[in-house]
Amino acid sequence: MKKLFTLFCLLSVFAVNAQRLTPAELKQFKLKQDSLKKFSYEIVNGKDAAVRFRSDSNFTRILVRALIMDKSFYFSFDSLTTISKLYSPDSSFRIFTWQVVKDDNYCRQRGFIQLRNQTGKQKFIPLRDVSEFTEDRTDTIADNLGWIGAVYYKIIQKENKGKKYYTLLGYDENNIKTTRKWIDVLSFDEQNQPLFGQQSAFSFAEDTIPKPAVARFLLEYKKDGRARVQYDEEMDMIIYDHLISETNEPNKVYTYIPDGDYEGFQWKNGQWQHIEKVFNFKLKDGEAPVPEAIDFKEREKIGDGVIPVEQPEQQKKPTPKPPMKKKGGS
Repeated sequence: MKKLFTLFCLLSVFAVNAQRLTPAELKQFKLKQDSLKKFSYEIVNGKDAAVRFRSDSNFTRILVRALIMDKSFYFSFDSLTTISKLYSPDSSFRIFTWQVVKDDNYCRQRGFIQLRNQTGKQKFIPLRDVSEFTEDRTDTIADNLGWIGAVYYKIIQKENKGKKYYTLLGYDENNIKTTRKWIDVLSFDEQNQPLFGQQSAFSFAEDTIPKPAVARFLLEYKKDGRARVQYDEEMDMIIYDHLISETNEPNKVYTYIPDGDYEGFQWKNGQWQHIEKVFNFKLKDGEAPVPEAIDFKEREKIGDGVIPVEQPEQQKKPTPKPPMKKKGGS
């Protein structure tokens, strides 16, 4: 019921947004979108790095021109299927993110935050990925120029002492050995400038063996290990796969895979408190969840952020998704 209510609210927001734009304005934005669509496709599917980076440059320039247009906040750009576009639950901002892959060992994220502005010039904030230059990625608090890049697929809005916090679930293809999932916390200061990371945002104080709190949470695992990080609205909890080393070498993160158990985080007193074991059952061999074919429109259902690569229609073979959890098991 809660999920249906959330979907109804999102559809209502989009309907209201569409009504804000006149037919002439819609036509103008659709022309911009048509120009963006080709380059957004080539960012992911370009035959070599030169094509992908050139497409990224062209896409960025056109997107900036589109975002500064009056009422651009209310145009969804839903035809850009290889770009993540998320509105915050309170519709105060939206965030665009995507990634550019140079080769097997170089992948960088790009992004913009667009703030809702009722009147006047639209405000947007570019995001600069500095992951490769940041030593302690899980404990860094920075503005848009110190962003730990990710392609986001979910925004969770929480509040503490009257201040709003937006938790971002994101994906980073990283390199040939590992994939990363990030859980970051975004907030805004009095000047509406973004701040990524929050001191002690993720607490492990209640664990059997307590660990220091961190400003953002990282789940890194073997390439194509298919570990999930998702938000369960009914449980009001972030749930993710518990990982183990398949070779019993815990110091080698590229050997980490899901083992059928689940951990989680629950929002308490302005922090995400770690839950060591979410369910009282464990999946058997062969029962581990397998993500279905990637579709940005289904990201919130899948909870798995993978950049989609468009293929000819006859080659698409969606894989059914087994249930993430069982009720009443032991």
